[in-house]
Amino acid sequence: MAKLISKTYGEALYELAIEENKVDSFAEEVQTLQAVLEENRELDSLMNHPKIIKEDKLQVMKNIFAGRIDSQLLGFLSLIVTKDRYHEVLRILQYFLDRVKELKGIGVAHVTTAEALKEEQKRQVVAKLLETTKYQQMEMHYAVDTALIGGMVIRIGDRVVDSSIRTKLEELQRKLMKIQLMQ
Repeated sequence: MAKLISKTYGEALYELAIEENKVDSFAEEVQTLQAVLEENRELDSLMNHPKIIKEDKLQVMKNIFAGRIDSQLLGFLSLIVTKDRYHEVLRILQYFLDRVKELKGIGVAHVTTAEALKEEQKRQVVAKLLETTKYQQMEMHYAVDTALIGGMVIRIGDRVVDSSIRTKLEELQRKLMKIQLMQ
């Protein structure tokens, strides 16, 4: 359900940005807005508190953001509050930013390896991803998970390429278990 909400509202914001020819300015403001909302957990508690009425929540949003963000973006935030969807605001904003990246040909890759990659290895991974995907640019996020033993796991959106030794060992174990059961 949460994914549907973020997609519906995020897509609406994306379409508004396209319609108004404000993709870049909205993306910049949404990134700033996202950072502000993530840093201020008290605001999150206030906006999600069930005993505070919507009108007060809307006034708080207006007091904080009026004149600081585009009026259409403020209107969009007001709509989210009015429809009791504020608890999804960060996912909605992230969905919007992901759509903008898609539009601009920027892929977001999450690469997990058993040990930290050297700069040359990182360049090779980026080059291979650019060569094998539709993207012209990559935004890379690296993580280390020693449980992988070796190899790497690359996730771009919903697609995952897992060439880790851990996964290969698990597959081998499953195959061996099937052989034992058949005999």
